Amino acid sequence: MSSPHASAAAVAGKPASQPSAPAAALAAIRSEQLLQGRKQVEIIHNGAVYRLQATRQGKLILTK
Repeated sequence: MSSPHASAAAVAGKPASQPSAPAAALAAIRSEQLLQGRKQVEIIHNGAVYRLQATRQGKLILTK
């Protein structure tokens, strides 16, 4: 992504002026809000457990 605020349409290669969904439907959550000072958290999605981990290089890894 070129910008942290790029729209999903722009990222998918579509012009940003033609959004595929209302802007209110897209929510941005900072990783700090999810991690709350931890290095990793578990996320339960559709009954499956995923692990979101922050690396020392400042990247995020999501694993199942």
